[in-house]
Amino acid sequence: MFPALMPTYARADLAFERGEGAWLIAEDHRRFLDFGAGIATSSLGHGHPGLTQAIAAQAQRVLHVSNLYRIPAAEHLAQRLIAETFAHSVFFCNSGAEANEGMVKMVRRTMAETGRPERTRLICFEGAFHGRTLAMLAATNNPKYLAGFGPKVDGFDHVPFGNMNAVRDAIGPHTAGILVEPIQGEGGIRAAPPGFLADLRRACDEWGLLLALDEVQCGMGRTGTLFAYQQSGITPDLLSAAKGIAGGFPMGAILATEAVAKHLGPGTHGTTFGGNPLACAAANAVLDVILAPGFLDQVRARGEQLRAGLEALVQAHPTVLRGVRGIGLMLGLECDVANTALQQACLEHGLLTVAAGQNVLRLVPPLIVTEADCREALDRLGQAAASLT
Repeated sequence: MFPALMPTYARADLAFERGEGAWLIAEDHRRFLDFGAGIATSSLGHGHPGLTQAIAAQAQRVLHVSNLYRIPAAEHLAQRLIAETFAHSVFFCNSGAEANEGMVKMVRRTMAETGRPERTRLICFEGAFHGRTLAMLAATNNPKYLAGFGPKVDGFDHVPFGNMNAVRDAIGPHTAGILVEPIQGEGGIRAAPPGFLADLRRACDEWGLLLALDEVQCGMGRTGTLFAYQQSGITPDLLSAAKGIAGGFPMGAILATEAVAKHLGPGTHGTTFGGNPLACAAANAVLDVILAPGFLDQVRARGEQLRAGLEALVQAHPTVLRGVRGIGLMLGLECDVANTALQQACLEHGLLTVAAGQNVLRLVPPLIVTEADCREALDRLGQAAASLT
């Protein structure tokens, strides 16, 4: 019998009924330490009282009203994001792909409104992942994802990640901006080389281009700062956020400077569900935690603990593991065996992980992960690696 759910995922035969902190409990009562966090999305883990109470309380009042009316919770959330970042204005949507699509529209709109309508193309990078819509498939440029979906959407030029000479060679009279992940997540936890984001900013300033950062995966505290760009000393023109922004409730956001946002008047862009009262209640609850004094210090401390432990595992299992990548709680293990084999071995030892590009195993636990959780994860990962030696 054909499955009721379209077979677009290779799902593990595992279903979870509840969660507690960094742990998930399956229907058969087995406990799994969740170092995948719904692909870097369950930022506050499972069953977080502040988040669950905020969602329940808002659900009892009003779920959705549409953007035909003011939404005070969205206004409050936008002001909080503006206060913590470069942005002057925020647009809320439903997902990372939608946020990235919106950024491309905003880049093109800004060029058109400033007398440069011929500038419609964006420079993107090999190894990127920007989403599954038709345009974002073209921006991603992965042949496997593009296969069978007809002509590729035009408007994106691709160069090697970290290669500034290639970036400059790609800039032409139709270039409008640069779209880049500060840390490529799906591409294998590849952080931009030191100084690369600053070089991109200088190139954009020199050529009158817009710099758009995709922080769908690396944003919202995952690297130890609210957004990863804040560790580079640069200011982008636009930034996309999603995944962890509402702790697992579907939400995305585009942060922009006034120079961009002023060109987005009524009717230029829209969304039915984006920024509704329930989503904003969840996102405000997440920000309450992430912005609390000392919280990001703990994210950095747990990231350092995990990195040190992972590096020790690399030394202990040299035929299985080759190296460690990443920043904060966005870490990757370079594998000498198939990363999917190590992922399966971890699953068999009660540890949830996520495979990524370049044969890397992703470790992206909830931001509330404890020191004891990290020790337990390293122990289980060591057992998994030993089983493959």
